[in-house]
Amino acid sequence: MSELTDAVREGRVQDIPGLVKPLGAADRKTELAALKELRKELGRWSWDRWRERRRAGLALIVAGAGCHTGAAATASWIGAREMREGFRLPHAELLDLLAERDPDWLGNVAHRLAGRASTAQMDYPLIEGLVRLSGCEIPATDAFVHGWAEAMPSHGRLLPALRADPLVRTMVPRLFETAELPAPVGWYGDAEEPHHWPTALTVLAEEGVVERSLLVKCTIARLLRGGRPGEAAFFLNLLRRLGLTADEEREHLADWIGMAADGSSTVAGHAQGVLGGLALAGGLPVRSLADMSRSVLFRPEKKLVRAQLVLLGKVLRADSGSAGELLPVVAEAFGHEDTAVQERALKLVGSRLSAVGAEVRAELTLAAGALSPVHRARAAEVFGELPAEPEPVPYEEILPPVPVPAHLAPAPAGIAELVEEVVALVVSREEVTSFERALDGLVRHAYRDRAALADALKDALADRWWLDGESEKGRDRRFSRLPHGLEVVAASICERVSVTALWNTRARAAVRQSCAHTVLNGVTEARLWEAAYLLRTRPLPFLLATPTWETGALDADVLVERLSEYERLCAAPAPVDFAQALLRVRRDAHPEAVRAAAALGTSEAGRLAAWLSGDGTALPALDSGPEHRRPDADAPAGEGRHWLESVTGRVGAVRERLAIHREFPPAFRWLGSPVRPVGSGCHHWTGSESVHWPAVLPEDRETLAGWLLPKVAACAEEDQRGGSWWLPALAESGGPAGAGLHRGVAYGLGARHPDDRLSAVDALLVLAARGDLDAPLLGRELAGLVASGAVKPKRLADAARTAAATGACATVWSVLAPALPALLAETGPARPGLGEVLSVAAECVERSGARGGIPGLAEWAGRGSTSRLAAQAARLLAALRQGGDQTMAH
Repeated sequence: MSELTDAVREGRVQDIPGLVKPLGAADRKTELAALKELRKELGRWSWDRWRERRRAGLALIVAGAGCHTGAAATASWIGAREMREGFRLPHAELLDLLAERDPDWLGNVAHRLAGRASTAQMDYPLIEGLVRLSGCEIPATDAFVHGWAEAMPSHGRLLPALRADPLVRTMVPRLFETAELPAPVGWYGDAEEPHHWPTALTVLAEEGVVERSLLVKCTIARLLRGGRPGEAAFFLNLLRRLGLTADEEREHLADWIGMAADGSSTVAGHAQGVLGGLALAGGLPVRSLADMSRSVLFRPEKKLVRAQLVLLGKVLRADSGSAGELLPVVAEAFGHEDTAVQERALKLVGSRLSAVGAEVRAELTLAAGALSPVHRARAAEVFGELPAEPEPVPYEEILPPVPVPAHLAPAPAGIAELVEEVVALVVSREEVTSFERALDGLVRHAYRDRAALADALKDALADRWWLDGESEKGRDRRFSRLPHGLEVVAASICERVSVTALWNTRARAAVRQSCAHTVLNGVTEARLWEAAYLLRTRPLPFLLATPTWETGALDADVLVERLSEYERLCAAPAPVDFAQALLRVRRDAHPEAVRAAAALGTSEAGRLAAWLSGDGTALPALDSGPEHRRPDADAPAGEGRHWLESVTGRVGAVRERLAIHREFPPAFRWLGSPVRPVGSGCHHWTGSESVHWPAVLPEDRETLAGWLLPKVAACAEEDQRGGSWWLPALAESGGPAGAGLHRGVAYGLGARHPDDRLSAVDALLVLAARGDLDAPLLGRELAGLVASGAVKPKRLADAARTAAATGACATVWSVLAPALPALLAETGPARPGLGEVLSVAAECVERSGARGGIPGLAEWAGRGSTSRLAAQAARLLAALRQGGDQTMAH
């Protein structure tokens, strides 16, 4: 022990420079060896000493930096994250201690620290100080630039600070080269705020502190490169504040065209405006305008498409000689998916058709063949005789392949392979199949040779908190709260959690009247705690509940075989393991399996036989309840929440069944008690959902749908994100697909965020491919949700168009057809977006050749209005009547 190590242990950072400076090279070498040992010791301190360890760690960094001689070793020591634990360095003490070193050495350390992406941003004050002391070149790493931006003050102090900063000329251009814009640079709410970065940079350019031409060039290059929406907003604001001249705009002509073609919506809109101004001023060649228009006219943003057609119309009016080159570009929009865009393009071509020669006219007439049937009559008036329509290709519905259930691979046969899989799951616990295989593998190998398995796990998981530094009391406390996935089983095998703690946790009763988060997570947690406990008391030869299918389902004959093997080995089934096996066993068992289970003669086999035959204990949570009404059409959207809490008989209040409490362990007693749905007043955060849930009840997807419904409903009603993740999984699960699942799909199709809508589309297509889709039911649910305001028609149209684009037009129409009568029958103004729904419906009918009638459609089509709703109603009506004069239902 020395005075220096004592100061480090006590965390006296301010004393370290005074203790190190007087030391010679030999003494520093000796102290460094002691400091390295102290570093190892520090890593073994338990978490309950975290304050002491934090102070000692920072002191250790300063002391070690002063005792090292090599630049590389010094930088590595300073950047060591396990000593810093995410805290900022004491840079004043470090600079004081290192200032005596050679300038080249200081510059070397500065550049090495700047190259450490994980810490350089936080270490900016130290690196800047080293650069200042050494006079070396400024580091150009992204992290250093981010650190510089974060070091700048905000509000009224920003501009003076930038003016006075000697690094500003070098660092401002680097802002535009980083992979991501530093967060403080984009923190401004008001685009006209005088004390934020866009304004400050503009002022610096006006004052000559930063070269204006360089700022313009870098801003345009960054917009062309693309990036996050927030970053684009910053650069667009900066560009507008710079106020480019006409000459500067013409200088970057190719960049504007690239942005208009491939930029984000806002960037493309700005570029389109710049190019439009140049075109009308004669500064944009017709050939360039034509090239730009070809790209813009097929962008998904209808606002940009309409604006481009308007621009082309203005150019054609100003310069009729450009018609020969521009009208063929306009005609390319005849094939646009939006019939309103087709109509605009047709009107524009018709108004300027006289300005082109016979060759161009023939080209335009040929292009008119791509128009929707609803526009062919008008096209015939414009062009005269149109080319004959090609013989229609018989429509073929394209659905995804029916998901083929995959067998779950057996548990890893060797310890090395098993340990590798366990390590992967410790890092990421999101793979259900690997989890089930690894859990069964741990049980099997521990049964055979627990000592060998423990040795392998200790080597592979040496850095885990329960193997290094944590006290026994701390480990027991943490594992009693949560099993941390497979870690509690691995810790039990390595004897790093006490049997007493596992017994107390395993015996803990489930919380009554709880939410689905608790009960579903509780099953997985109870399985882990039980396995961890039994590994130390009476090891199981294997698990009964390990699925035979990747969905989580378990074949009845396999479970019978496992029970038979248990009987042969005189092994008693574990209660939680057997209860989970019952919930997973497939209900379509062959009578032979029932008879084989009954013939075994054990109590568990008897329960299995009764379960499969329907003679066992009734489970209210899994029973079908009476169908509840949908929300009233005039009910506010928020009232859907109260309806959802009682939407299925499974979720409603049910009397507790004493038999269930006798036959099932505490983690499963929710089967006889009311369970609140996820999101129904529970305390769990969004994102607490688990991919393990579908595997808990793989044969009861309606039960899960009832519990999870409020989350996907919130995606539509409250614009939340991520609540529809379970829809595709349940579409592939077993059991009836009833009102709960279809209602969940309906809410998902109207979700706010595209990812959630895509999950619902996937579920819809899988249900259709499996023959589980009840299209009239889903259509009625959609109509009710739209009428209540829970689902917005525009979102529904987007989801339906996505599904139809896969080739499932007939499926989409089968869902929309029963929804449309109620939507069209509403009194008062039409709902915004309903025209988009009719557009998708018309497209599906045109492609699939569906026929029939929709009540109320003819009235909307016959109103003579120029609205999109009336136009698409007429289009759908014509498509339904195509091929024959059929009487429409009214």
